[in-house]
Amino acid sequence: MSNSSAPNVPLPPGSRPSRQEAEDAVRVLLRWAGEDPQREGLHDTPSRVARSYEEFFEGYHVNPEELLARTFSEVDDYDEIVLLRDIRFESHCEHHMAPIIGRAHVAYLPRRRVVGISKLARVVDAYARRFQIQERLTAQIANTIDTVLEPHGTAVILEAGHQCMTTRGVHRPGVSMVTSRMLGVFRENSDTRRELMAMLNRPAIGELSA
Repeated sequence: MSNSSAPNVPLPPGSRPSRQEAEDAVRVLLRWAGEDPQREGLHDTPSRVARSYEEFFEGYHVNPEELLARTFSEVDDYDEIVLLRDIRFESHCEHHMAPIIGRAHVAYLPRRRVVGISKLARVVDAYARRFQIQERLTAQIANTIDTVLEPHGTAVILEAGHQCMTTRGVHRPGVSMVTSRMLGVFRENSDTRRELMAMLNRPAIGELSA
């Protein structure tokens, strides 16, 4: 998070355009599309778009590692998979600024401590609410959980539809993209990976062609 040249790192304070500059940019896009930003239906659109961007991209102002800072060690030696599945997320493709909408499945095998399950969903949102590609989003979620919690293993699977593919270009509605990141025992131990995929009612990664 400290490398300013890395993807998804917020701009330094003072380098962001002002709200007025953002709204003016929306007016330029409306004119470029062939519209009149001054007509009644579009008069307040620049302001609405700026407000929506604050919500769409609030992840730039969240430190995902801090979300996982509070953990619990009193778990009566629980040592099985923790899985939070079907976490709905909304992101935006950095290539076309079009929505990416999907579900995340996040699992880890605790070593010494666990975290509140809502925090796993918040980590997904913190990275999703930025301009993304799905492969990087998957890796960022998994790497952060693995680094902070130090579990025996971490697994993240994302399934998403990309509107840059369904509403433009090749126009292929109904197509979904699946990405996964397996770390620790989920990568090294096929039995553990198979157990996870059984919990998700899916074939094990690497066994799809069997």
